[in-house]
Amino acid sequence: MSAVPRPEKPAGRFRRMIDRLSSSQEDLESKELREDADTAGCTRICDCHDRQIVTVTGTLRTVTLRPRAGVPALEAELFDGSAALDVVWLGRRSIVGIEPGRKLIASGRISMSRGRRVLFNPKYELRPLGRE
Repeated sequence: MSAVPRPEKPAGRFRRMIDRLSSSQEDLESKELREDADTAGCTRICDCHDRQIVTVTGTLRTVTLRPRAGVPALEAELFDGSAALDVVWLGRRSIVGIEPGRKLIASGRISMSRGRRVLFNPKYELRPLGRE
């Protein structure tokens, strides 16, 4: 007799509850961000390659003012649950609504700088505060 593989059953309510209780808060937030990126139709940051034009979404972890070659530059780290990338607005000291914890969608061409993914001067859309 050959063993017939069973089709995978979706996890029931009890299984999802056990998974949620045994997961850390960071794991739960990462999973939620990955699902949000999938439903928004955006590329996951971990799947982005150098010189690729992408649309990504996630939460801003940090926002700092760091001059580059004497020019002000607003830098933020965007995290989508799979990886992080740096978003840099050159010539800007601040942008209303760009703050840690804010969700946004950003579009542009990925470049690599010091081994990290970077989006320079991206088109962006702030996500509504009510959805957070």
